[in-house]
Amino acid sequence: MPPHEASGGILVDHQIEELIASGAIRGDEPVGPGQIQPASLDLRLGSHGYRIRSGFLPEDGPIEKKLEKLMLYPVDLERGVVLEIGQAYLFPLVESLALPASLSARSNPKSSTGRLDLFTRIITDRSSRFDDIAAGYHGPVYLEVVPRSFPVRVRPGLTLNQIRFFDGPCEVQDKELRAEHERAPLLFDRGGEPFSSERIVFDDGLVMRVGLQGSTPADVIGYRARRYTPIVDLAEVGALAIDEFWEPIRTSDSSLILEPEEFYIFASRDRVRVPPHLAAEMVAYDVGMGELRTNYAGFFDNGFGHGRGELQGTAAVLEVRPHDVPFLIEDNQVFFKLKFYRTKSQPRRLYGDASLGSSYQGQGLRLSKHFVNVERSRMQAPRE
Repeated sequence: MPPHEASGGILVDHQIEELIASGAIRGDEPVGPGQIQPASLDLRLGSHGYRIRSGFLPEDGPIEKKLEKLMLYPVDLERGVVLEIGQAYLFPLVESLALPASLSARSNPKSSTGRLDLFTRIITDRSSRFDDIAAGYHGPVYLEVVPRSFPVRVRPGLTLNQIRFFDGPCEVQDKELRAEHERAPLLFDRGGEPFSSERIVFDDGLVMRVGLQGSTPADVIGYRARRYTPIVDLAEVGALAIDEFWEPIRTSDSSLILEPEEFYIFASRDRVRVPPHLAAEMVAYDVGMGELRTNYAGFFDNGFGHGRGELQGTAAVLEVRPHDVPFLIEDNQVFFKLKFYRTKSQPRRLYGDASLGSSYQGQGLRLSKHFVNVERSRMQAPRE
């Protein structure tokens, strides 16, 4: 733990509370403590939204002005509204912002959002970029939502995205990241043994790989989303039968051909630990690796894979959608990297703390929290 507050970094829980108290984060309803994560804030859907003709960026004016042209019809969330696959919706969020000039912000889908193949992105007035919120921004925050694999039912107060707040430069460079690993390991193999720093690729972040081999040919190493499924009610947790929505993938080979525009869930081959004084973000390794989207969600709060210091890392779950052509992936193939960031201080609570309701600490290959028996780190087919 750093001995004092860092000069630049991502704000953590008690600093987010100070933003709320100062009015820099405002809500039509009070911001609840359950929304505050170690280094991020969950954002809530409001009571209404809009079916829109297309996505857009409101670079030349307020979002409401664009809605006059692009709105098809309003939707009322109070009784729960079903969002249809492939259709675009826009929702004003409960929270609005009045950031000081020193603070910018960035948003990611929450883990459960990405694992359901819900395409989401934040939009703010007069912005030329999705998900990035300019320093000093004052105004409303909207969320664009497009279901890709499953129809979903949404209600007011649901949280699909999270936001984090940046005070100055805070990215950990490769030299410092290597030193972090040598002090206390960041990457472990499946057996919990730390990698030597010589075995790790540092390339503007910590490079990680996909895992496609189980212990036996019967082990599930991934899932593919089924078509023509029932509705996913996002307010229900642990209620859905996996087989109605997902086709398990079992392979005795070390490679797999992915089909264009199908949605897959895999896990990283190795395990990562995010120490208490850092946070991390999953990013695609290289756009030149092929027409393949390798993650939707991607923010790891302080303490992911760390616990109270007893964990030897946690696997990262990968949301994968190939485009245009079939794409071959192989076990241990470079698939993504983690960028690490300093936080302004150490949060009071780390990811996995019982009071946070963290769903994915210690996960293996795991679907979203909406499914029954979601932990599938070593799922096997029934034996005869």
